[in-house]
Amino acid sequence: MEPNRELPKKYKKEFSHSYTLGPFPTFELLLHRPEHARAVYYDESFREQEKLAELCRQAGVPCLCWKKALDRISQKEICYAAGEFEKYPGALGAERPHVALVNPADMGNLGTIQRTLLGFGIRDLAIIGETAADFWNPKAVRASMGALFRLEIETFPDFPAYLAKYGADRKIYPFMLDGGTVLTPESCPKIETYTLVFGNEASGLPPEFQTYGQSLFIPQSDAVDSLNLAVSVAVGTYLFTQRNGKTS
Repeated sequence: MEPNRELPKKYKKEFSHSYTLGPFPTFELLLHRPEHARAVYYDESFREQEKLAELCRQAGVPCLCWKKALDRISQKEICYAAGEFEKYPGALGAERPHVALVNPADMGNLGTIQRTLLGFGIRDLAIIGETAADFWNPKAVRASMGALFRLEIETFPDFPAYLAKYGADRKIYPFMLDGGTVLTPESCPKIETYTLVFGNEASGLPPEFQTYGQSLFIPQSDAVDSLNLAVSVAVGTYLFTQRNGKTS
């Protein structure tokens, strides 16, 4: 018997809520942001129903066996469990290191970057630009494997708006193909509070970012024109956290 409630709608950016697609990000939602969960849906063949039901009970969230709801929000991709949650504001830690992405376009990259940051101990992500990819989109949430729920993510219309709030007593390191310093384990700065800035997948950072701080370049062979954005973030955050220590 289907639940006596309205079928959830396909995601749209203007919604005040979004969805987790798949068991792992759904568990992450219930474990780390249970106060924002609204409902959980699962397929009758899902093998971890008891674990899911217990977490939902603890969070006071409906746990519904409802395949039609799963098909609607996952657009009929294979999905055994999904969560519905309210979007919520993020606030970066003023004294912690940040990563800033300027107009990232690819939701897969955006999700992968979140998971990478969490793995290297960076907890704060600034997303800059009115045209940046929607980090609440279920595709991005799924690509993050639920890392979204353990990070603080804050959006800004432009980089000066970010600097106005968090720029004091903070070193800025834009990653650029014409960066002034080649980043290696030996040249990586020793500093506690910093922001690593990365540009759009296709266009990188505009030239004016040279004026915001010490620009960096990741050395690569001339066989490729640039590294993938997610790879560049991984290399940069790895070197900085190895040099300066993890924050979480």
